[in-house]
Amino acid sequence: MEGFTFMDDIRKGTLGSLLVFLRYLVRHNLSKLKLDCYAFLESIEGCFKEANMASKVQFTPHPLVPKIFNEELKNLIFKASKRFNRQRSKLLNDRQVLKAKRYIPQINPLSEAHITDWQVAPIPEALKKRRVEITGPANNTKLVIQMLSANESGDYPDTAMIDFEDSMKPSFDNVLTGYINCMGAVKGDLSFFDKGKSYQINSKQVYPMIRIRGLHLEESNILVDGEATSAGIVDLVVTAYSTLSYYQERGLNLKYYIPKCETSEEARFWDDVLVFLENELKLNRGDIKVSLLIETYPAACAIEEILYEVRDHAVALNVGRWDKIFSDIKVFAKSPDHIFRDRSLIGLNCPWMEAYAKRVIKICHRRGALAIGGMAAFTPGKTEGMRYEQNNKVLKDKTLEASWGHDGCWVSHPYFITSALSAFPTSNQLEKTLDEFDELASIEPEGGGPYTFESLRQNIRVGIVYLYHWKKDIGCIALDNLMEDLATLEISRAQVWQWRYHKVVLDNHKTVTTTYLREVFDEVEQELSLEINDGFGVKQATELCFEIFTEDKLRDFLVIENDIYDQGDQHDYELRSTL
Repeated sequence: MEGFTFMDDIRKGTLGSLLVFLRYLVRHNLSKLKLDCYAFLESIEGCFKEANMASKVQFTPHPLVPKIFNEELKNLIFKASKRFNRQRSKLLNDRQVLKAKRYIPQINPLSEAHITDWQVAPIPEALKKRRVEITGPANNTKLVIQMLSANESGDYPDTAMIDFEDSMKPSFDNVLTGYINCMGAVKGDLSFFDKGKSYQINSKQVYPMIRIRGLHLEESNILVDGEATSAGIVDLVVTAYSTLSYYQERGLNLKYYIPKCETSEEARFWDDVLVFLENELKLNRGDIKVSLLIETYPAACAIEEILYEVRDHAVALNVGRWDKIFSDIKVFAKSPDHIFRDRSLIGLNCPWMEAYAKRVIKICHRRGALAIGGMAAFTPGKTEGMRYEQNNKVLKDKTLEASWGHDGCWVSHPYFITSALSAFPTSNQLEKTLDEFDELASIEPEGGGPYTFESLRQNIRVGIVYLYHWKKDIGCIALDNLMEDLATLEISRAQVWQWRYHKVVLDNHKTVTTTYLREVFDEVEQELSLEINDGFGVKQATELCFEIFTEDKLRDFLVIENDIYDQGDQHDYELRSTL
């Protein structure tokens, strides 16, 4: 047996017939070779199984694929997909069953999670201070560097969320670039050159975290046995595998944000995925840490149940207020008693939104987890006076969140880190228990106006401009001094759909119908053609937006899968950050 040195060839699948030969030797009891054959057979069969698994993972051709995916990582993707894809499909089907029944979730005061005594696992020291978190798309290298560095005032965020979800269009090119950026961000050597200027991370003070894609999204460019993979599972597997050693070198835990979770069953699913990954990467249970976004109406009704299912891994929940507004409209879209007011008037000032935020805080603190507040979605104005006004608004918003008991908040731009930090003077506020607040009180949204033409027009404007950039693979934009991402686009889409469905009468006495929407779309298109100076591109975006906003059925999400990457469709534009 000493002459057999075929491992590499076997991994390539070229000597599979050797297995037949070795089984023959063993079966015929050739005593001199028997012991060696058994051991060697086991080794070769392992290699052959690995080669077989890896060969069943197929990628759309892209130059970054060989730089990211080795055979071991392909095997891990294969195992995770085969183990969890069927369960994922069932959970997504469960969502549709409940939707078909027009089921409205309710808070359950008798759940095991509510009536039993339990705590989340101890929070690692490095994750106890999350006063300000900055977020941005994973594919934007320059922005990722700026998120992990000090702003112009010399202030750092405590954490940075590198995002594969709402702020990034999930094109395959963006996703793969995001994976590369995650490695550089955690290692601390990410660099970027633009117009003769070099950008580098200037400190390892900021804790990098990764937000994966949601349960509903598929990765069409990575197939297992010919089927698209779960985008969120692939994000978890790839980034955990490729960044683990860099996290460990810094003495940090792998840290993730999990979005769009709706039920305790979905939370249990993600917990199972985390345990699987820990076993495969030879980590202890609970070594991977996560925060979950409470950003859907069903999740807001099941906060305690969701946190209970991930208690070994969870360190925080987040008040994802923008997606929550979208979810509220979606859940109650056909209810004549829940026709939502102007988008700009829906915020923490609304009683149901305040109750939802305080419910997150009270439950988290009672169970030992942090409660992170929402996003300040401003981008800096062009004048000093405008920036002064924006800073005051950020400070007011974050001071309110801190007064309720949030442990930190989100910002979308480094400029506002300083203002946000001033609202959170302590590492956290876990001692705030909100004893007088009833977390079982209803969080059902309230309907009622105003319904204004200006709000309708702004929703349409956001939709057209966002989709114009979406077609260029850009997932977040600066528009009218605000950061608009997929979440805010979804609010605009859902609200226009609901107003049209109920034939809402606006303050200009016009009724929202398909015909009237066509008029407004045409007006906004003309204005934007002058602003953007790309009449053809704006026309395309306008028609796409009109088609989506006036669909007969309100789709659950703008997209549930990404496009197949085409190497011949290379863009010559620069991915623009919100900076």
